Amino acid sequence: MDDYGKGIVITALGVLFVVPDSLYVRLIEADDLVIAFWRLMISGLLILAGVLGLMGGSAIRRSLSTGMPGVVYVVLLGSTGPGFVLAISQTSVANVVFIFASMPIFAAIFGLVFLGEPISKRMILTMIAVAAGLAIIAYGSSESELASWKGDLWAVYVCIAYAGALTAARQARHVSLVPAIPLAYIGSAVLIAPFISPLASVEGQWHLLLGHGAFIAIATFFLTLGPRYLSSAEVSLMILLESVLAPILVWLVIGEDPGRPSIVGGVIVIAALVASNVVALRYRSGKN
Repeated sequence: MDDYGKGIVITALGVLFVVPDSLYVRLIEADDLVIAFWRLMISGLLILAGVLGLMGGSAIRRSLSTGMPGVVYVVLLGSTGPGFVLAISQTSVANVVFIFASMPIFAAIFGLVFLGEPISKRMILTMIAVAAGLAIIAYGSSESELASWKGDLWAVYVCIAYAGALTAARQARHVSLVPAIPLAYIGSAVLIAPFISPLASVEGQWHLLLGHGAFIAIATFFLTLGPRYLSSAEVSLMILLESVLAPILVWLVIGEDPGRPSIVGGVIVIAALVASNVVALRYRSGKN
């Protein structure tokens, strides 16, 4: 198998392992912050074990030597854990994953502001279409009992924070920040711990908690490895599969209907991003 084939398989596995994330949040019966604590702690410890086994302790020290970009990366990435759980708990799964699909837009804006990376005409048109889709999703939240603007705002925050973390990682591209991921997750869990009773409401649910953390850890590994073999446009295009598969999985398992406005808005967001990525891929193919 050539590098392109490896990239497709690895990235597809990463997407498949991240799809059940929102379903686990729905199935676990516990306080939001308790779910976030175990999600972060278990996945963080598993990723830490992988980093130490494959890269050694020196890799963690190198990731911490990047200065402010490394600090920004750890803080923002760590905050996405509780933010994601609060988003899923307060609005529909479809709304959350459709909003997450707009992450490349925020990344492009941060790239312009902090790295001086120009925004192409293609991306400007994509931003306009995505904004229209998000507006329809927000309208649907005001009309739906399942969805809420509060959860939508948490989803937007997670988008912004993750895009900011990726921008910080690009600014420190000379050093891999992968070893900083467990520090972000475990550190966030430690900060949450004083405000909750971690063992409360989890009796009989350990299999769900461990499965949740394990799926996140495995997905993180594959999605971190995938970009070694594929372009960022190709990786972004494949990650959009999660926005399609996650609501379907939740609908099949627990019967959660996202509502027509969410579906329409989500289709607009995904269609705009798919079209944008396809154009980018054709442009790059023409240059090669």
